[in-house]
Amino acid sequence: MLLHCVSFLVLWLPFLLAASDTVNRTRTPTTITKGSNITKTGCERKCGNLTVPYPFGIGLGSGCSIDPLFDINCKTSFNPPKPFSASGNFEVIDISDSQMRIKNLVATGCYNQLGNWTGGNPVSISLAQYFSFSDMNKFTVVGCDDLALISGKEGRNFTSGCVSLCSEKDDLLDGYCSGIGCCQTSIPEGLQKFSVDLGSLDNHTGVWSFDPCGYAFLAEEDSFIFHKSDLSDLTFKNKTIENVPIVLDWVIGTQNCTEAQKANDFACHQNSKCIDSDNGLRGYRCGCFDGYEGNPYLEPGCKDINECDNNPCDPQGICTNTPGSYNCSCPRGYLGDGRKDGRGCNAQNSQFPVIKLSLGLGFGFLALIIGISWLYFSIQKRKIIKLREKFFQRNGGLLLKQQLSSNEGSMESAKVFSAEELEKATNNYAEDRILGRGGYGTVYKGILSDHRIVAIKKSRVMDQSQIELFINEVIILTQVNHRNVVKLLGCCLETEVPLLVYEYVSNDTLFYHIHNCGGMPWFSWENRLRIAAESAGALAYLHSAAAMPIIHRDVKSPNILLDENYTAKISDFGASRLVPIDQTQVTTLVQGTLGYLDPEYFHTSQLTEKSDVYSFGVVLAELMTGRKPLSSEKTEEERNLSTYFILSVKENRLFKILDPRVLREGSLEQLHAVAELVKRCVKLNGEERPTMKEVAMELERLRKYTVHPWSQQESEGVGLTSEQSDLYQVSITPDFITGEYSGQYALDSRKIHAINTPR
Repeated sequence: MLLHCVSFLVLWLPFLLAASDTVNRTRTPTTITKGSNITKTGCERKCGNLTVPYPFGIGLGSGCSIDPLFDINCKTSFNPPKPFSASGNFEVIDISDSQMRIKNLVATGCYNQLGNWTGGNPVSISLAQYFSFSDMNKFTVVGCDDLALISGKEGRNFTSGCVSLCSEKDDLLDGYCSGIGCCQTSIPEGLQKFSVDLGSLDNHTGVWSFDPCGYAFLAEEDSFIFHKSDLSDLTFKNKTIENVPIVLDWVIGTQNCTEAQKANDFACHQNSKCIDSDNGLRGYRCGCFDGYEGNPYLEPGCKDINECDNNPCDPQGICTNTPGSYNCSCPRGYLGDGRKDGRGCNAQNSQFPVIKLSLGLGFGFLALIIGISWLYFSIQKRKIIKLREKFFQRNGGLLLKQQLSSNEGSMESAKVFSAEELEKATNNYAEDRILGRGGYGTVYKGILSDHRIVAIKKSRVMDQSQIELFINEVIILTQVNHRNVVKLLGCCLETEVPLLVYEYVSNDTLFYHIHNCGGMPWFSWENRLRIAAESAGALAYLHSAAAMPIIHRDVKSPNILLDENYTAKISDFGASRLVPIDQTQVTTLVQGTLGYLDPEYFHTSQLTEKSDVYSFGVVLAELMTGRKPLSSEKTEEERNLSTYFILSVKENRLFKILDPRVLREGSLEQLHAVAELVKRCVKLNGEERPTMKEVAMELERLRKYTVHPWSQQESEGVGLTSEQSDLYQVSITPDFITGEYSGQYALDSRKIHAINTPR
């Protein structure tokens, strides 16, 4: 027997030593038996001295519990009756909101003086599905020549053990269970079944005089305190069973809270919370909110506690009950918070508190100012938000949405800017950020947060028709994708007047360079011809290559911008019109700029793409002559450029009105061909004008002539004069002239030498 026990000890010693390192934990059980709603209606409340709360219920199969496994078997054969578990194996001592306590079972092993076994029993306990042994229990061995193993399964596999040894009774210490006469080790959570095997190393032969028996049991740690008299007490087993319970954890169902709340049989009622199991079992429990009591498993759930019944406030204070809590205050004549654990209520000093009153008034006034300021700015912010919503609708936001829905995909690359973003970009629309002013608004230079430089067009205050023009410009520009058309980046409708955000074109307008160039070297005839060709190509694209034909309706040199490479870009589509493919004419309110405006459109209000051709012809004449379309300082004959240009051509005075640099650098064929093109573009009958595509093709053809045809006269050694007098006196034959121009051109007395200008 001794050899068997020694080998048993050696085999399990590593596990026993590891299990001896325990952690003490305590839990305070809370009850669900407070209040009136403890059990289901019609069910018994108590069995003997035990109050049985729902979800438990008295009576097997009575329906008083939430599940048959929660039935309590009340055995009336005892006096008073005793409650047992549904299986009838365990006597129930207590039931709390998460635990149940049952009477203990103790494994024993007793020996006589010779070491012979005189009696004893092992222990094995198995629990039902919703129950497990709490880790508040400790596996305990009592004796001076004993070792025991505990093996568990179901819910969690577990094996551990404890060895309790001593040689003399005087070695024992009351209250200590560290391996000398008493040994304890922890168990894991979730254990649902265990068995205990108890053995002895020397069959108690060396300690029989004061310790004839060994004991092993699972018990609530705090309920058992070791005494050295326990070893010689033959009634120890019975005392342990009666006084040292086993703690069980319990849960409802097999779902966690998230899953259970979706089910129809969710057990938690009003003013209660669902608590996921933390004891190794899968399931949940219900508990009342703080400040509430009752049974959360029964209707109507938990009820508010009237804390004022126990007067938690200062004796001088006033208690006011609130749902789940209470408030304390002081009556008139007292100061403080009214709480027992706070400042209480103290009688006010009869002497007038000047300093306190002053501080109170000061802080009160400061708080009032802060509050009024906060309220004011909050109201202002709400007003601004509402005002911006109003502006959005007034500035055509709904129309824009309607247009976009009918032109789906047209605004993919455009951005809707906020009012704050554009205010910041323009330094609140400072005067030094103005790039220019036009008939439809003011253009500002802006710098966005990503450091992009943009042009922001701020429209004037508009009526409903002008809003339509603005939205029209947005829709048109989002449909246009051409290198010689200014790109629209986005818009803003939250301001009093609508805003458009364009790409920034840095080198001013063509009008500026024609009339303020100051002899800039780059503004040569070749570059003028290139700019004209690029502008004509862009207008031809708008007329014929866009998704829907677009008539600009306000073609003029101020609306042709030049970028850093002096590339032409058509801008300002505020007056533009989309033309259905099956229509050639559109009746509109006449809009445009005097001097560039098509007379036929002005008189008939019939808008066609030939109206843009007329305006472009004026721009072309402007490029050739350097004159403004309308000039009040000139004579009546010269006041209108288009009329004066045609008259000069008819009277063979073309070269008298040309810009000196154009006359010096352009070839005869180019100058006559461009003059012919201008004449055709500004014809009064629109049907006789060329299309913009034909104009663009003609200008591209003329750009190919880079050698001056007068270079053959270089031997005469005299340059062309820049004077605006008649230059020719000899006849020029049709071989030298394109179009309709032939006849006599006057020359002055000096000889002419055409200089071949380097290109």
